[in-house]
Amino acid sequence: MPNRPPPLQEPAVDLGTDTSSVLAAGPATALTPPAALTVDQAALNIFDPAWHHDTFPNYQVLREAGPFAPGPLGLRLVTRYREVEAILADSAWSHAEEGAIMHPDSDGSDLPTSFLWMEPPDHTRIRRLVGKAFSARRIEALRARVTEVAGGLVDAAIAAGEVDLVEAIAYPLPLTMIAELMGVPVADHAAVRSMSFGLARGLDPDVLLSQAEIDLRRESAAAFREYFTDLVARRRADPADDLVSALALAEAEGDRLTADEMLSTLVVLLVAGHETTVSLISSTFLMLMRHPDQYAALRARPDLAAPAVDELMRYCTPSHLTTRVATRDVEVLGEQFAAGDGVIILLASANRDAGRYADPERLDLARYAGGAAVPRHLAFGRGHHYCIGAPMVRLEMELLLRTLARRAPRLTPLVDPPPYRPNLVVRGIAELPVRIDG
Repeated sequence: MPNRPPPLQEPAVDLGTDTSSVLAAGPATALTPPAALTVDQAALNIFDPAWHHDTFPNYQVLREAGPFAPGPLGLRLVTRYREVEAILADSAWSHAEEGAIMHPDSDGSDLPTSFLWMEPPDHTRIRRLVGKAFSARRIEALRARVTEVAGGLVDAAIAAGEVDLVEAIAYPLPLTMIAELMGVPVADHAAVRSMSFGLARGLDPDVLLSQAEIDLRRESAAAFREYFTDLVARRRADPADDLVSALALAEAEGDRLTADEMLSTLVVLLVAGHETTVSLISSTFLMLMRHPDQYAALRARPDLAAPAVDELMRYCTPSHLTTRVATRDVEVLGEQFAAGDGVIILLASANRDAGRYADPERLDLARYAGGAAVPRHLAFGRGHHYCIGAPMVRLEMELLLRTLARRAPRLTPLVDPPPYRPNLVVRGIAELPVRIDG
């Protein structure tokens, strides 16, 4: 079982000089004023951990230059809302090649991504089996439990006075809920978090990883497979009302779910089911502290909690990018792509597109309240790859915001900006020391 290492510090990213014209300019430093950024510099900066605390100036430069920009690894960057939405919703674009793009030297055994990197019909088959656990009715039935967990964590943080909110709230809330939904015993939560840490970093392109991080990904994947193989065997012998039991029985009954597919699916659901939410919760706390007027509005109107989730997903998009490859010659709003062309979709950039949102750089927790016609954010994706865990994220965030509004009148950051993890795909705050008053 791999131990969770401390947060890794990395130098500025170097993707090489022969992958695209973007890389010829070399990386700009995080001290470069946004107004002085070139398109080439901005395109490279979005992969540099030095910019993780605020990469949005780079996105603005890219959007202003056009909806598409040359990017690394021979891929085009997609920067604006309309183009991102069009590609995500079009079945001519496949997500199945992301493993080959990001991890060209991996045999796949250390990347248990299951239906995330599949297309129909396999994607449809596995998602249908998993989707039963994430139905709106089943998630809504968890409301009382989420309220209990969120309340306990917030009360403990208030009692402590000064805490790291990543450790005190952001990690334990989503990890507890996805683990309970899946049927992972409480005694194993720390172990699965340790394994998840290595996989979350390992989802980044291999060219950004050290050999130690690649080795940790391999060890974590092997440990996860060993863990879930044992848990599935126990659930087959003694089923419970949880996702592991449901998938174990489906596989045993020949519902076209192989053993490898089941193990990979369980791993990716556990990792994706909490790592991105950890990032969202951490960023939410930071934004509420930086925008006290918005926190005051939430406390005055706790009914804003539900629509505020969409605004926070738009403003604090936890997964900044994804990839797609054209399966045939296709045109996207005037831009031509040949079969085999790949793109890096900048979800976080699209969610700040002034062409779709009024004053997009402003956090407005009431933006989605009141029935106004506001474009849906793209943080959950579009089409058949739309985030299967979206109902769980919405419920956790809504009830956490309601709990904060009732019990925590003041949040004070002790460090700003806080340190960020080097992760590119599942990025987020490493530590968030705060004083929380009840």
